[in-house]
Amino acid sequence: MLLNITGVFMKKLRYIKDLIWKNKYKYITGILCLLIVDFLQLLFPKFLGIVTDVLKAGDITKEHLFQYVLIISLIAFGIALFRFFWRYLVLGTAKSIETTLRERFYAHLQKLSANYYNHHKTGDLMAHATNDIGNVTTMLGQGVALAVDSAIIPLAAIVMMFYSVGAKLTLACFSPLILLALVLAFNVKLLHQRVEKMQQTFSSLTERVRESFSGIRVIKSFAQEQKEIKKFEEDNRHNKTANLKYVRVMSMLFPTVMSISALSFAVALWYGGILVIYGEITLGDFIAFNGYLLMLIWPTAALGWILSLVQRGFVSLERINTIMDEPPEIMDQPLVPPQCIGGNITFKNVSFIYPGSDRPALSQINLFVDKGKTLAIVGRTGSGKTTLANLLVRLFDITEGEILIDGHPIQHIPLQVLRSQTGYVPQDTFLFSATIKENIDFFHRAEDAAIQDVSKISRVYDTIMDFPQGFETFVGERGITLSGGQKQRIAIARAILREPSILILDDCLSAVDAQTEEEILKGLKKVMRERTSIVISHRVSAIKEADEIIVLDQGRIIERGNHESLMALQGVYYDLYQKQILSERLEVEE
Repeated sequence: MLLNITGVFMKKLRYIKDLIWKNKYKYITGILCLLIVDFLQLLFPKFLGIVTDVLKAGDITKEHLFQYVLIISLIAFGIALFRFFWRYLVLGTAKSIETTLRERFYAHLQKLSANYYNHHKTGDLMAHATNDIGNVTTMLGQGVALAVDSAIIPLAAIVMMFYSVGAKLTLACFSPLILLALVLAFNVKLLHQRVEKMQQTFSSLTERVRESFSGIRVIKSFAQEQKEIKKFEEDNRHNKTANLKYVRVMSMLFPTVMSISALSFAVALWYGGILVIYGEITLGDFIAFNGYLLMLIWPTAALGWILSLVQRGFVSLERINTIMDEPPEIMDQPLVPPQCIGGNITFKNVSFIYPGSDRPALSQINLFVDKGKTLAIVGRTGSGKTTLANLLVRLFDITEGEILIDGHPIQHIPLQVLRSQTGYVPQDTFLFSATIKENIDFFHRAEDAAIQDVSKISRVYDTIMDFPQGFETFVGERGITLSGGQKQRIAIARAILREPSILILDDCLSAVDAQTEEEILKGLKKVMRERTSIVISHRVSAIKEADEIIVLDQGRIIERGNHESLMALQGVYYDLYQKQILSERLEVEE
């Protein structure tokens, strides 16, 4: 039984037990300091009992009284000194573990595949990284200290009580504690349920706030402030209800514990007083006994608090463990991999079905793109264009077939190598809350001249220089201070700064007009000649100079060739081109 409990306990600590072991000497030293504090505290009642008997007998002098005062002062100083050390060592160690655990948790989140974030709320993950890890820290700090304190002081106090007044009075005073054990046993499972529900509602509340702040401009544009406030109020009420249920249990637990402790005092006063009257114990022994009994109140009352801290800590630890146990869907294969890529891309009978879907997003795709060539992809919305790009950088793994780069299956190319040598500009352009320079450089520490060169290639340099702070302009959260076209061009500059072997532009110029798109693509011609390029666009006019063009429809390639051959075919590509030419003429006439 004990082995099973220990096994379960160690399993829950599996992601932090090495940190606890690494800091074991700090923990041990801190606990030793705590034990010294407890020992010094145990001296007080016994010492007061001795002084009481001496005073009653009238055998004390001023010199003896000064010595007693000096001893009490030294004991008090020792308690203060060692209390500082145990708090610094135990609580400080818990904070160190918290720092490392938070770093591990964040690093694990970075390793998880993109698909994981499609099914898990950001606010929930934020709650894990903040509130849950904080609960674990409290358990490892205050929880450990209180647990040791509540275990040592009662045991030592009981021994001293037996030593001072014997077994009869001690056992009589402890009879109410049987009821206390039953109360605690009943509340353990209930507390676990209440804490778990409380953590869940906090996660939901965090997600509601995060989503509202991220979408504040949409909310205001549609005048939905009051509806969002009502949604927040509803989540906030659920959080309040869950917390009140927890508080209700704790509010009942603490008074119950204190009441039971008070019963012990009532027994001590009645039965102990009788023993003093009949001379079976001295008045000093009676005072010492009550001092030790008083020392039991705090550990006894703290049992409810310890129970709360441990329950919250382990519930949070289980929630963290669940995420840490989540394996990345996309992982490196344990083979001797290439350390660089050239850019020859091959798709062999590639099919892909999104998790949870029963319809293929891509079906039987066969492609070959030679190094330095440009492949253009067109097709209706939902035809599989972005999916093909995502598979190439392994945001998802293919369901069937094979994708090769330079003859190597991409599963055998390290993710770091594959993604660091692929410049990918997605449809949904994301900029960080930083300066324009930092967003383009993206922490690569490139020279200012290189940053300026790529911004000129992406036709955003003049726009940047029009800002008062130039490249030091702060763009705000998700680049909110910039227009859609400006963000897209900055994202292109960021992609080509790293000089990738493969450049993927996934409809990343949708926010600029056709003329600007053509100018940007002309500026990219030299860059694209030196590397393999895949350009996805809704505008046929922008990709007509590509070496090969494929038309996707419902995940299949229905047409392929260069611009001239596809126009001669007079199929889907031809229709798209004619419609867009007509649309552009109408815009010019207007």
